[in-house]
Amino acid sequence: MGETKPVIKVNCFVVGAVQTNFYFLYREGSPDTIVFDPADLGDRLYEELDKRGLKVKAIFLTHAHFDHIMGLEALKEKTGAPVYACIHEKNVCESEMLNASMDFGHPLTVSPDHYLEDNEEITVADITLKVLHTPGHTEGSCGYYIEDGHILISGDTLFQGSVGRSDFPTGDSQTLLDSIRTRLYTLPDDTTVFSGHGAETTIGYEKKHNWFVRA
Repeated sequence: MGETKPVIKVNCFVVGAVQTNFYFLYREGSPDTIVFDPADLGDRLYEELDKRGLKVKAIFLTHAHFDHIMGLEALKEKTGAPVYACIHEKNVCESEMLNASMDFGHPLTVSPDHYLEDNEEITVADITLKVLHTPGHTEGSCGYYIEDGHILISGDTLFQGSVGRSDFPTGDSQTLLDSIRTRLYTLPDDTTVFSGHGAETTIGYEKKHNWFVRA
């Protein structure tokens, strides 16, 4: 029998103008952490992680909307950690119009170090993630599924009792619902969903109670 690994801890800071969830994950007892969607205040995020003795080994983007990337440059500069995003989000990453940052008065673009394919698996900080391309909120939105612990970082695709907006550039409402039904709802019911905004939920709960998707 293989050795049981320490549990994966999921923690969150809520930052930015629209209360975006910035997640940082690590195995209990390890200083190595991976983070998701540095929404703003990259310097402050670094300081808070550093206080906890955590070292950022990778930065993952669920999508490139302005409210998920405004702290990216500062956090990357402080940590030197590589940035990952789904390959289908390349256009949104590189356009201040498509990522809506221009509309909100803070035009910026991002240049991930690595683009990941749908269903690609990557291991960082002893945590293995699987990329799930879930277009609809943006054309390259994705979730990151961690089988060890049944953890899903869903971005703005699925929320507790709701779904993401589809009225921004490259969004599409039917595509969004199809992504939830065919990609996310096929995960185990006990999968904990950590969304880009709001409270956590589970796949099982949403399948029973999320009327946006059931309609």
